Amino acid sequence: MVIMVTVDGLDYEKINPIKYVPAFVDGDFVVSDSLAIILYLEDKYPQWPLLPQDLKKKAINLQIANIVCSSIQPLQCYAVIGLVDGKLGSDESLQIVRRYIDKGFRAIEKLLEGCDSKYATGDEIQLADVFLAPQIHAGVTRFQIDMSNYPLLDRFYKAYMEIPAFQAAVPEKQPDAPSPWI
Repeated sequence: MVIMVTVDGLDYEKINPIKYVPAFVDGDFVVSDSLAIILYLEDKYPQWPLLPQDLKKKAINLQIANIVCSSIQPLQCYAVIGLVDGKLGSDESLQIVRRYIDKGFRAIEKLLEGCDSKYATGDEIQLADVFLAPQIHAGVTRFQIDMSNYPLLDRFYKAYMEIPAFQAAVPEKQPDAPSPWI
């Protein structure tokens, strides 16, 4: 199994016709898109579930994953920022990106209102956390988001960054990360 997160030197269109990353190669089968990959792995390896059995918690996990992957992340990616940078100054572009992050973070805070668990939907890492950790990290490090406006997400982020696997997964620690990655 291979997860493709860069495309340099590859005819990547053969792996993923839309040419976006990531793509997950499992033998002769390819899955692209973060959520599709995670749901594929969820079904393939049920002994390590990321989705809880509780129907309401499962729905909250899926809502959070969808907010991140559909309503925040696409609007902060290099392609979108590049399009905006052509017409606006970098400060204006940054403000637009921050506005979309703020909108998503506020929605997630409202969805999780009253949460007292260590992570988004419990005391074990679940699907929502897998999407939140990198999104919050990007917000903090790339876009200088003030996390004091999002106390739940700030608390989760601090808990995520205590986990060695999350520490090792940050973009700036990847061997193929652009320099500087932000």
